Amino acid sequence: MDCTRVNWEALDALIIDFVTSENLVVEEDACANSSPSPSSSPCISSSSYHARLIIRRIRNSIESGDIQNAIDTLSSHAPFVLDDHRILFRLQKQKFIELLRKGRHDDRVAAIHCLRTCVAPSALDAYPEAYEEFKHLLLALIYDKDDQTSPVSNEWAEKRRYEMAGLMSSVLRASLQAYDPLFSMTLRYLISIHKGFCFHQGISSAVSDLTHRLLLEERDPPATPLESMYEAPPFDEVDIQALAHAVELTRQGAVDSMKFAKGDLFQAFQNELCRMQLDVSVLDELVKEYCIYRGIVDSEMQMITGPVKRNQFEVAHRLSRDCSAEIDLNTSQHSDVEDYCMLDGALVNDAEMSSKEGGEVGSERTNVSEDCSNSWSNKCENTRALVRIRSHMNCESNKRKRWRGRIDETDRLPDPSFSKSETGINPLENKYEIALALKELVSRGMVAEAVNEISTMDPDFFTQNPVLHFHLKQVEFLKLVSAGDHNGALKVACSHLGPLAANDQSLLKTLKETLVVLLQPDGNTTGKDLPLNDLANTLQVSVGNRLGIEEPQLMKIIRATLHSHTEWFKLQMCKDRFSNLLKIDSLKEVNTDLIGAIKSRSNKENNANLSSQLTTTSSSTMTSEDGGSSSLMMTTQTSSREALWEESAILKVMEFLALSRSDAIQLLSQYNGNAEAVIQQLFG
Repeated sequence: MDCTRVNWEALDALIIDFVTSENLVVEEDACANSSPSPSSSPCISSSSYHARLIIRRIRNSIESGDIQNAIDTLSSHAPFVLDDHRILFRLQKQKFIELLRKGRHDDRVAAIHCLRTCVAPSALDAYPEAYEEFKHLLLALIYDKDDQTSPVSNEWAEKRRYEMAGLMSSVLRASLQAYDPLFSMTLRYLISIHKGFCFHQGISSAVSDLTHRLLLEERDPPATPLESMYEAPPFDEVDIQALAHAVELTRQGAVDSMKFAKGDLFQAFQNELCRMQLDVSVLDELVKEYCIYRGIVDSEMQMITGPVKRNQFEVAHRLSRDCSAEIDLNTSQHSDVEDYCMLDGALVNDAEMSSKEGGEVGSERTNVSEDCSNSWSNKCENTRALVRIRSHMNCESNKRKRWRGRIDETDRLPDPSFSKSETGINPLENKYEIALALKELVSRGMVAEAVNEISTMDPDFFTQNPVLHFHLKQVEFLKLVSAGDHNGALKVACSHLGPLAANDQSLLKTLKETLVVLLQPDGNTTGKDLPLNDLANTLQVSVGNRLGIEEPQLMKIIRATLHSHTEWFKLQMCKDRFSNLLKIDSLKEVNTDLIGAIKSRSNKENNANLSSQLTTTSSSTMTSEDGGSSSLMMTTQTSSREALWEESAILKVMEFLALSRSDAIQLLSQYNGNAEAVIQQLFG
């Protein structure tokens, strides 16, 4: 559908913040030191997380009909919410209905008592229509809950629970500043923009099945402002339109949201985003798959589908984690590698091992050794390759987290060493680890080692990926020039870069620019800090494809929705006011220009004063643009289709006709920018 490049490192940061904030992972050290006591739980200090737990508990109580428990929880943790008599009245009404719903005599008596002591008093101070609602509620005493034709069928409907629960969630989120993690809000927004763009353009989405499962149509009811806010000063029309179109509100809905947020546009925006409902179970599975693919969480132990003996696991764990292991990969003896190969191949499980005689086990082990061959799919060779690759790197690798999952805070945590997963992925498969290790080599600039290892495992790999091969060799060339080895660099150019560019004319320009680096004065060319992340990520995907590892579905969603976001705001001919808040700009910042990075660094070193001056000028210009609320949203982009109409005319058409910015501009183009003429033509 598109070729949008994504800064996956920026997404990693958002994902890590998400899984940490939601307590979905535990640190490896915490797993090792944890005890199986019921009170053991991962340590998390986020007050926002605990506030979200409170909201979740209140929401669950209301949805299950236990209104009194919700009121008690509010009294303990957020008593100020009950000071709003409108909310208290609605809670008491629902409590009365739930008591009647139980149908027992004692509960009916309790319901009448609730009417006298709770519902009636709160109706007097709630809002003007409250007392009429109270009298109407009395009809529930004589009409059955199953009577769909009764005048109180709406009061009996269980959907009222969910409406009330959603309202309480909206109020509490804003009051406690307990917003969902940034990634969750960014994903909601991007999917919402993606759906709107596809609908507007009449095109189908390649990820529509995923996005429809992930972002639900339902939204929590909005938190309504207090009466004291009704006379709030008028808000900037630019803010109102920005909010209305960003989260698909009516103009009045945007005004009410701004009132509740006391005029804070970005708080109102976050309130509205969090009203959108995500299917949390789908989200967690997508995030988990992504985390395993990117090496954020450890796929070992947590993913085991059956019991594994301790000594077997220690062999596997040591080989996959100890990158300094000194192992003779050519030995014919039964080394740890062979033990791991046998375990990795799942040729024998605990039951089989306990029932077989030693000779039989030895025979199987010999068969495994004889089975090893040079191929991506061979588990023995993959194990050897993994140990070999990691021998190039320092032992100090980033510690991964362990997936914990969304466990209710009242539940006993399972033993993380033997928790099961429904995905059926075998942790002892080295495919993920090989792709990650090769990616890590490239990101560290060790491209020659990565190329050699790949060529050893699959001599045909680079024949099928010539462009990737060219860019890897380009980095190797630059590193050699940086080290002063011009002869070595020329050998790389003659042996690899030249032939590859000869077969692909699109690479000739890059080859010429690369060779020019040879003319840089000694000391002016550095191979350090090259933008290698995108190249490393590309290698991981390519190697993963050869290994049969599917790209995570979350990657497909992010790539498609970022593309739609870019195209949508081209249509709107304006900047997205919220992209910086949601880190969308960071997700789009991908630097792949190796030569440009070298030139830029050289220019900075040679023209430090000029560079500083230019940076200051640029920063002040950006600040000036971002300072005014009008220019922040409505700075138009250079486009052959752009019509430079008065901003006030665009806003007037958007407001009166409830149109998007792009549609308003198109109408103005037909009437020479005259907003009054547009409105008169449509209403005249």
